[in-house]
Amino acid sequence: MSEIPAKATESKDPSGGATTGAAAAAAADATRASGAGRPGDDGSFGAVPSADAPPGDAMWQSSPPGSIYDYIKVASFSIGADGLVDQWSLRAEQLFGIPAERALGMDPIEAFVDPDLHEQGQRKMTEILDGREWTGVIPFRKPDTADGEGGEALAEVYVMPTRTEDGEKAAVCIVVDVRTLRRIETDLAASQSIFGQSPFGFLLIDPDLRVRRANQRFASVFGGTPDDHRGRGVNDYLTRPEAERVTAVLRRVLETGETITDMHVTGFLPGSDERRHWSINLYRVHSGTGRPIGIAWLSTDITARRAAAREAAAARRNLALLNEAGARIGNSLDLETTARELLDVVVPGFCDLATVDLYQGLLAGDETPPGLADGSAALRRVAYASAVSDAPFLSGGTQVAVGAVHHYPFNSPCADALRTAKPRRVPPEEGGLVQSTLAVPMVAHDTVVGLAQFSRTKGSEPFGDRDRELAVELAARAAVCIDNARLYRREHERALILQRSLLPPGDPVASGLDIACRYLPGNSSADRPSEVGGDWFDVIELPGHRTALVVGDVMGRGLRAAVAMGELRSAVRTLALLDLEPAEVLSALDEIARGLGAPGGVQQATRAARRPREADLSEVYLATCVYAVYDSVTRRCTFANAGHLPPVLVEPGEDALMLDVPPGMPLGVGGEPFEEVEVELPEGALLALYTDGLVESRDHPLDEGLQAFVGALTDPSAPLEDVCDHVLNTLDTHHGEDDIALLMARVQGLPADSVGDWTLAREPRSVGRAREYARGQLLSWDLEPLVDTAELLVSELVTNALRYGEGEIRLRLLLDRTLVCEVWDSGLVQPRRRRARDTDEGGRGLQLVGLLSAAWGSRRTPRGKTVWFELPLPDGETGLADPAEALLSLF
Repeated sequence: MSEIPAKATESKDPSGGATTGAAAAAAADATRASGAGRPGDDGSFGAVPSADAPPGDAMWQSSPPGSIYDYIKVASFSIGADGLVDQWSLRAEQLFGIPAERALGMDPIEAFVDPDLHEQGQRKMTEILDGREWTGVIPFRKPDTADGEGGEALAEVYVMPTRTEDGEKAAVCIVVDVRTLRRIETDLAASQSIFGQSPFGFLLIDPDLRVRRANQRFASVFGGTPDDHRGRGVNDYLTRPEAERVTAVLRRVLETGETITDMHVTGFLPGSDERRHWSINLYRVHSGTGRPIGIAWLSTDITARRAAAREAAAARRNLALLNEAGARIGNSLDLETTARELLDVVVPGFCDLATVDLYQGLLAGDETPPGLADGSAALRRVAYASAVSDAPFLSGGTQVAVGAVHHYPFNSPCADALRTAKPRRVPPEEGGLVQSTLAVPMVAHDTVVGLAQFSRTKGSEPFGDRDRELAVELAARAAVCIDNARLYRREHERALILQRSLLPPGDPVASGLDIACRYLPGNSSADRPSEVGGDWFDVIELPGHRTALVVGDVMGRGLRAAVAMGELRSAVRTLALLDLEPAEVLSALDEIARGLGAPGGVQQATRAARRPREADLSEVYLATCVYAVYDSVTRRCTFANAGHLPPVLVEPGEDALMLDVPPGMPLGVGGEPFEEVEVELPEGALLALYTDGLVESRDHPLDEGLQAFVGALTDPSAPLEDVCDHVLNTLDTHHGEDDIALLMARVQGLPADSVGDWTLAREPRSVGRAREYARGQLLSWDLEPLVDTAELLVSELVTNALRYGEGEIRLRLLLDRTLVCEVWDSGLVQPRRRRARDTDEGGRGLQLVGLLSAAWGSRRTPRGKTVWFELPLPDGETGLADPAEALLSLF
């Protein structure tokens, strides 16, 4: 603090000192500049006369900490009539570094003035003591301090003449460090520059939370001049709720000294309805002594930054939505499921309500969806989603249920979107819940497959251009997946039709067997619809009331597997008609399977197999197959297996068991022979052939499935249809992962009285004896209409056996659904039918057999061959041929 000592004044201060009028005026000026009085060295406060007060009436004011004197540090001393220092203040001690006891009595000219200026200084002192004031700058040496400010310095001195109590002339000196003044001047200039030239809004708020000072930038935003904002509060700039929040923060900053950074404030500019956003920084301002004197407010307009941040957030949200769409849409190859996946992505993340309509023709399997010309063709609503309490979605003013077929009016925005393949905005209905709707065509490969509608309800932000672009992208992605699902469904249906066309039509019928079968293609009940597989089964009637049972499975899926299955099935039927042994049939099938993947067929595949090369797995056809031949006369069944699951046999009164049939290698591998196993089947036994889809799935391993299958065959005496249903209901057959083929046969051997078997000697009389045996047997079976034809054909076959065969001759008649006659001999030469010329005397026997019988042929046996023919029964659907007309047709 500064002090002005006085010995002789016109008015007394509280400390008993006196000041002259000049000194009092100087003190009063300094006091008015700071706005307060100035305390003395002893802690008391000086009295400052009021300008309006009468002489001798003093107003006492206290100078609170933080006055101007705290900054300029004014020092004072007085000079007596003798020109020597007679009073020395504490500030003078601090400024000059000379204690009072040493300074008192010193000649100030000698002490402080440069020796070269002593003479001039003495003249000035004389003038001062004569009553003249003097102001000047003198150099002096400042004592060294801890902050390094010691050394040569300049002091601005103001010398005012006074008088002592005795009336002698004296002087009072007020001294200020010039360097301190320059620093204050520089700080004030810098402060003014920062405050006035700042590109941000700058306010100085006083402890009463009123604007003490505003800069030009703030005034340019809120209007007026900086002085116009003095005394205003935050309520003059912000809405009431926001003003209350900001006021509470200001009070907290003023009380605690806490610094607030990047506080977001929202408000409006004068005369504008546009909402603005500011970032506010607040910190408490202190005086030189640390007393809080207000709050500094620094504001930055972040409206554009907030808008950019919203745009960036929207872009990130849209990108996340597209990423989610890529991950979730298209996981299924089902049209309806794919549409629902699209809605699961967009509701509620993008919109509040959404629907998907697909062309009815597309769902029906048409190659090109109809309605591209006018956009008003039939559509079916396949999916709907809502995030607003299942609010109805109205199309053209009417509610359309999921699964319903509907049309859009020709002039409607939806029809226009379908017609132009461009998105359209649908005007909201008055009083409705929806405020914004986008109708977006679903375009895949330049083809519109349907329409997606996205709607936002009142309270949500309407769709913008960016939203429209996102909706188009989402609809396009879903459309591609839907088109892929459509193509897959078409391929799946075609493959399924092809596969079913290659399976036995209706219920197969076999001699000596009761047959039941089931075929379940891979269905769409799983998360991913299954492609059609290569599973197949077949029941082939063979000569001699024998039956071939076949079950196979081509590895792989789709149309390729179905085609391969059809080729193998056709080959099996062809080989079966050649009456080959089961092992020979599988060997031939193995060659055929290897030829399926080779451009040159079987021969090319065989040559290529001899050369070492890496196989192209995409062209390798592998299949498993079990082939069984059942003889209803002997009730014996011969099995051969090519890598397939073993057959299951259930004998009457016994538990089910898996037959030990050597599995062999799958078809298409080649190089390994197949083995045969012959099993005698008791009457009433149950035989089951199946594919792996029945006993194996992702959740059930093969061993577990086989045990479950064997355990399900508990009642073999039940009707076969019921047994099949029981097996399918017991096992896990709804996984949809693979096709399921199940073939079950119950053994019903040919009764002994339905078989006639004779051995004939190799002599001419055996022909007549054979006719007698045949006539007698047919009469005993009440088949008299067949006697003449049968006698004629039996004599032809026996005659051929005598002429061209070897060894003894065996005649056998079999009665079941047809009449079969077999002639056995030991010769290996197969009879061959040929057309006799008109001049030939013979060669017409086999022609006659072919004309009169329903079918005929020959097959090899382990001991020779068998030639047979078949006649329909009189009550059968096929009529008998007239022998006379047959004989005449030969000529």
